[in-house]
Order: sequence, then structure tokens, then C-alpha cells
Amino acid sequence: MEVILREAIPNLGQAGDIVKVADGYARNYLLPKGKAIIANRKNLAALEKERQIILAKAERERQKLASVAERLEGLVLTIAQRVAEENRLYGSVSAQEIVNALKEHGIEISRRQVMLREPIKHLGEFEVPIKLGGATMANIKVVVVAQE
Repeated sequence: MEVILREAIPNLGQAGDIVKVADGYARNYLLPKGKAIIANRKNLAALEKERQIILAKAERERQKLASVAERLEGLVLTIAQRVAEENRLYGSVSAQEIVNALKEHGIEISRRQVMLREPIKHLGEFEVPIKLGGATMANIKVVVVAQE
């Protein structure tokens, strides 16, 4: 089935693209959620009008993500943890703890946006990538210190 995407979908296409997908994927997910419309003559004609609106919306979203990325780039998070022997932590610093620390700085992101390969288990400085959406990425510095 051919559909017109109304928003960017990872590994499928950008807003306004005409893509071929499985019938079930279109009927059960894309169409009910409003993420796509069926590609017929009527909708293709309407697409040209709607394309400008979609592109303007995508540009606003990109600018919003770029401003959040700019705020994140210079940010240094300091997280205090209990320490055992040889600078190893009793627990670990997980993505959720990074999200909570970012909330204290007024930045709301989800745990899934924190691209932490594995929990941090040592004291020190770590670069943690944050995926904001689309191709927008930002790196923050997380400093893990011993809790007093």
C-alpha cells in the first residue's frame, strides 16, 4: 500500500514522502495514529498544499530541537554517589538518574533519549550523548563524584 507520511518516521521516511508499506502496518498503525494518509489522486493533490504546512512545522521542530541541543552542549552534570573501594560505586549511574539531574536544570527528556551504552560504575568524567530527535544529537558531560 502506498501512503503519504504526515510526519517523519525513523527508517521509513520524512514528512511528505510517498512510501510503500505493508497493508497491515498502514491499516493498524500509520493511518489510525494519523501518521500517514492513503496515497490516492485526491490526497496527492492535497499533498502539494499541505507540503508547505508540513515543511514549516518540521522546520519549527528542528529549530526547537537545535535550541535544546545548544543548551545541552555546554552542560556539566555533577552526580554524587556512594563509593566503595578503588573508586568504584556501590550502585551505578543510570540513564534515569541523568534524566532526573537534567530535570533539575529545567530540561525535560525521556530516559530513552539518553544514549548511555552501559551504566556508569566509576568516579570520573563521562561524555554522554543525548538523541533529541531526527538527526539532532547533543553531548553532555557527567561528572560522578563521591558522596560526602
